[in-house]
Amino acid sequence: MSVSGKKLLIVTQHFWPENFRINDIVDGFLADGIQVDVLCGLPNYPKGEWFDGYTASGPMEEHWHGAHIYRCKEIPRTGNTSVRIFLNYVSWPLHAALALHRLPGGYDAILCYNTSPVLMSWPAILAAHKFKAPLTNYVLDIWPENLYSVLNVKNRFLRWVALSVSDWHYRRADRLIAMSPGLESRLQKRVGFKNSWRCVEKEKSYAVIPQYCEDFYAQSACDAALKEAGKDRFTLMFAGNFSPAQSLNTALLALHEIKDKAPVHLVLVGDGMSRPELEHMTDELDLRNRVTFYGSVAPTEIPALAGAADALLVSLSDSPDLGLTIPAKLASCMAAKKPLLVSINGEGAIAAAESGGALVSPACDSDALAHNLLMLTAMSADERTAMGNSAYAYYISHYRRDHLLRKLEDFIF
Repeated sequence: MSVSGKKLLIVTQHFWPENFRINDIVDGFLADGIQVDVLCGLPNYPKGEWFDGYTASGPMEEHWHGAHIYRCKEIPRTGNTSVRIFLNYVSWPLHAALALHRLPGGYDAILCYNTSPVLMSWPAILAAHKFKAPLTNYVLDIWPENLYSVLNVKNRFLRWVALSVSDWHYRRADRLIAMSPGLESRLQKRVGFKNSWRCVEKEKSYAVIPQYCEDFYAQSACDAALKEAGKDRFTLMFAGNFSPAQSLNTALLALHEIKDKAPVHLVLVGDGMSRPELEHMTDELDLRNRVTFYGSVAPTEIPALAGAADALLVSLSDSPDLGLTIPAKLASCMAAKKPLLVSINGEGAIAAAESGGALVSPACDSDALAHNLLMLTAMSADERTAMGNSAYAYYISHYRRDHLLRKLEDFIF
């Protein structure tokens, strides 16, 4: 089906210059001749500080690579406290809903790139009603399950409210995209095929489309400084957001367990709400000479850092609901042609093991992770190279950009 000339509205709180995969998806849509408007927030993720050139007042309209960006106000995540994150979560959907009158309309379809929270889809639902266009909800973080991976909500009434609100939002989409068969099954059981609040040409349907990996992650590069710093040690690297969902404390415990058995250097690239806790834990475990907090870098710098590492870490917390998703990080790590050390459950663990390029242990099991890390350090360079090649082959067959982008376009329109 030709998509050239189609007009698409994308609703997502986070967009360029924040580092989210939706930026590359928009680039792909534009290259295929799709006209794109983006309704998004003012960039302040992950630190809660306005990016250079932005304030609480804007700019409220921009152009980027041919896309027209309509920005909405939001309360920033300053300090990443629970209160500030909650205010950030609820403020943007409200402002975005009030900003719909600024949009020109004429859309053939609407896509909600639905990271946390589920409330992000509310302005997309209103836009679909206003512009009489089918809504596709790309469910990246299923709610309320993702909420429970961060906040330990025990109150039965509050859990019922969170589930009801989440399902209300999912039912208002005409099409739902899941990242794995397990997540698709969960959505079908909860949402069903009925209760769409308006008639559209295409029946409500589902698709399994994992997040693809941008092509630049497969570039061959090596950061000379990081390579030199780790020349006498085994360098394990993690790149991404530091939050409870990533369970990076498990990696620190595993590193502490083997610190007298193998010279391993853990490089943590990125930032996030868990960083203060992780730094404190590093000091408590006396790991400062084995752990480097590298800080945040542009995504395009990741391949060179990965090229200097001996292995890459992928981890998630021990939540059966997080096990329904395949972390996007898995694809980008596979593209680097490096062996993977994977500490996750469910669909992601299945994919990692199936690739032949990873040693997999259960989420939050520091003993099992330590065992696999020792196994990896004991392997020969040729054995690790073979693992990296297997991971790369799996990336080519499952997470290649052009194939998944075409599949996404066909489903939306």
